[in-house]
Parts: sequence; structure tokens; C-alpha cells
Amino acid sequence: MDLLNGKQPVKIEDTTFTDIGWKESDIEEVLRKNADMICSDEESLLIVGQQVRDAKNGRSDLTAIDNEGNIVLIEIKRDKKDIEARKEALEFQAIRYAASCATIKSTDELIKNVFAPYVEKHKSEFNEHSELTSTEIAQRELSNFLDRNGVTSFNESQRIILVASDYDDQTLSAVAWLNSNQVDISCYRLWPTKIGDQIFIHTDKILPVTEYDDFYVNVADQPAMTKGAKKDISRRSLPKIDKMLEWGIVKEGDVIIARGTDQKAILQKDGQVMFADNTKESIQQWLKQVYRWSSVENYAFSVDAKTGKTLSQLRKEYLEKEATSES
Repeated sequence: MDLLNGKQPVKIEDTTFTDIGWKESDIEEVLRKNADMICSDEESLLIVGQQVRDAKNGRSDLTAIDNEGNIVLIEIKRDKKDIEARKEALEFQAIRYAASCATIKSTDELIKNVFAPYVEKHKSEFNEHSELTSTEIAQRELSNFLDRNGVTSFNESQRIILVASDYDDQTLSAVAWLNSNQVDISCYRLWPTKIGDQIFIHTDKILPVTEYDDFYVNVADQPAMTKGAKKDISRRSLPKIDKMLEWGIVKEGDVIIARGTDQKAILQKDGQVMFADNTKESIQQWLKQVYRWSSVENYAFSVDAKTGKTLSQLRKEYLEKEATSES
């Protein structure tokens, strides 16, 4: 495929991580710094660990905490070949790591064994706290995250996120079954595309879906698997910022404040925001800079300056009003 760039066409090439020379560690580093690629903008996420050892000396790729106070394990494989070459099933490995994390009962334990070593490894990223020890930085960052998200309980359950450029049928079948039996495990597909000399990374959430039947592998006859949800499945989702602008819930030029701070930005007609020296970014990227989290719950942490209400509240009020008028 060619993409017109001015008058000159630019070739878009489908490629693989192997073709561009990326290792699993390269993908891990991208996700460490851009965890919003594999989570919803309706949730907040803070990366707190990397290559954390469990009791059996296994290493989990990335460890995070979400806005519910639960530990999230992120396991990465480059492609389907890497998954099939493993002696231990990917989903089983992730479950074993999650079980190990379930034994962490306090934030102090998480800080000591997971977060403080992570901060020490990436100390340059926390340079504004250079006078503090790694443990003190971890305590401050974790407390800030939990307090701002209103977390009242800690690690009552665990989540698993699997990431690969492609999956084998057995892994998807197992994950679908685990999900339908109340195990919180997701599969994200992540793959590269070359446009000219640049590499772009795409993500797509495969599981969980509304219906799981398409992903089960029949033990008796092993029918071909349909890699997707049934076409007649309809999923209602909350409107994103583009729809909020289109419907007039918010308007171009509105001032948005990062909740609990004095940081302001101006909403643009394309749904991005303008801030600090005319920098233009998505709301997610702006909020990530403000809070220094791996992912921020966009609508809960964006406050409309005129009303003092979050975008989440404005959206909810609009939908409730529409529902009332329709009834």
C-alpha cells in the first residue's frame, strides 16, 4: 500500500518484529514506557516492576498496579513461534506469576520487593526526587497514585495481560475459558508497520470479548477457529472525546484541568489538547506527563474548568438525560 505524503507516495510495508530485528526485550521497553497501548483510557496504570523474580526464580516481564489497587502482570512474547516453542504454556506461566503476586499483602511489601528495585534501576527517570532513596521515591509515587485514584483496598485480586504479535489457537482457547471462569486475563495483539524509514506499533485487544464460543478449540474434531467475535455481537461503549465534541458535551477551546492539580490545557477540535508552549498532545499523553503514571483514566482525571465537573461526570449526565428523554 502507498500513502500519499504531499506529492510523493510513501510505501506502507507489513512487517514483523523478527524482520525489523526486535527482541522481546525491545517490546518490553516500549510497553514499559507506553503501557496505555495495552489498557483502556478508562483506567489508570502505574508500572512498578520489571523482570521481577518469583519464588521459583522465574521472571515476570512487567508488573503494574491499577486504579482498583490490584497488581497487574504483563507477559510478553514476540510472536506465535515463541509461544509454541515454550515448554510451559504462556498462560500457565502468567497464572503462576499472578499466584506469587497474590501473596503480597501490603504496599510496604510491594515497595520493598518490587517497586524500590524498579526505581533504582530507572533512577534517572525520577531525577526530580534525586535527594530521596529509591524506597522513599517508591513510597511517594505509590501513595500519590493510590490516593489520587481513591483506592481503599490493596491487591484483593490480580490481573494478567498477555501481549504478542500473534497467538496459537490453544492459548486463545485457554484464555477464553479462564475468562469465562472469572480469571481476569486479557490478550493484546501488538505488531509493527513500516512507513518509509519509520516504525509504527499497532495494538488490538483480542480477549476478552462478549462471547467466547468462537475461541474454544473442540477436543474431538479440532475445527478451524474463528479469530474474532461473532459479527452480530453489539457492544455499547461510553463515548470518547471525539463524540463528546460532536454531541456538544464539550467544545473546542474549553479549558481542561488535570484533577487535583493546577495544570491546564485547551481542548482542540480534533480531541487533543494544547498546553505548555503550544505543545499539542492527546489527553492521555498530557495527563501522563502531569501525573507521571503509565496510563491515566482520561475522563475521570480531566476536569471542565467551567463546570468543575470531570469529563466522566459530564458524559454520564448527558447519557442519563438522553435516556430519560427517550423513555
